[in-house]
Amino acid sequence: MPRHLLDHPVPDLAGRLALVTGASDGIGLGIAARLAAAGAEVVLPVRNARKGEAAVERIRDAHPGARVSLRRLDLSSLTSVAALGEALRGEGRPIHLLINNAGVMTPPDRQTTADGFELQFGTNHLGHVALVGALLPLLRAGRARVTSQISIAARSGRINWDDLAWERGYRGQRAYSQSKIALGLFGLELDRRSTANGWGITSNLAHPGVAPTSLLAARPELGRTQDSPQVRAIRALSARGILLGTVESATLPALMAATDPAARSGVLYGPSGPGHLGGPPAAQRLYPPLRGAGDAARIWDVSQRLTGSPFPAGLSR
Repeated sequence: MPRHLLDHPVPDLAGRLALVTGASDGIGLGIAARLAAAGAEVVLPVRNARKGEAAVERIRDAHPGARVSLRRLDLSSLTSVAALGEALRGEGRPIHLLINNAGVMTPPDRQTTADGFELQFGTNHLGHVALVGALLPLLRAGRARVTSQISIAARSGRINWDDLAWERGYRGQRAYSQSKIALGLFGLELDRRSTANGWGITSNLAHPGVAPTSLLAARPELGRTQDSPQVRAIRALSARGILLGTVESATLPALMAATDPAARSGVLYGPSGPGHLGGPPAAQRLYPPLRGAGDAARIWDVSQRLTGSPFPAGLSR
C-alpha cells in the first residue's frame, strides 16, 4: 500500500478522556491529534510548557473545537508524577485511554533522573509505572485501555538484573533496550493483574517501527549536540519511501492498540511491513524478551519498590 494511503480508522471517542505522554511533538502529538479529532478530550502532560502550548495550538488549528489541555509532568521525577496524579485524582474524572508514549533515547554518557535512576530506565519505564499507579483509581473508574509504547529495540537484549542502574559499564543502546523491555513486561503484567483482581483495565503494547522522530536528533540536554548518524540515515530512507515509516504512519500501531474495538489485551501491535520497520499496523508475536511471565512479575515487584509502591498492597497476581 502506498505510504500516503496508510491509515487506521479511529472510532467515535466522544465522551472519552484520554491522556497521552510525550505528546508535545512527533508521534505523541500525532496520536493526540487523532484522538482529539475523533471527539476525545485529550490531556497532554508535558515537561516543556512552550512546546506543549505549540502542540495544543497545532491540534486546535487542525481540528477546530478540539478539547485538549495541558498538565505539567516530568517523568524523570517521581515527585512530578505524584503531583499530577494527585491533581487528576482531585478532579475525580475517570480516564478511558492512557497511552504511555514518552521516552528518551541513548544519551552518550550515563545520566540519572531526579531520583537517582539511570535516565532511560527512570523515564521510559519507572515514570510510567508510577503514573499508572497514581492514576489507578481513575483508570479503574473508566475501565481504561492502557497502551504502552515500546520499541523495536525491545526485540533483543535483556533486563540487567544485577545492575538496573547501569552503574557498571554503561551502554546507552542496551540501557534503552532494557527500559523498553521493562515497560513491555510491565504492560503485560498490568493486564494479568487487572484480570486477576477485577480492575476492569485492559493493557496492551505498541511499537512504531522506525521513523524520523526527534529521539535521535540533537538534544543538548542529553549531551547530544548534533543529530546522530542514525537519525540522518532514517530521515533519508523515510523520505525516499525505503522500508521505513513516516511520523504519521508510526502513530498507527498505538492508535490501533488503544482505540480499535477488536484490539486485544496482552497483545503487541506494530507495523506489518518488512522487518516490522514500517507499513500498516497489525498484531505481532511478542518479542522473545517479553515472553517470560516470571520476568514480568519480577519487574512489577522491583518497579513497585523503586517507585515507592504506587499500587495498593496485597494485590494478587
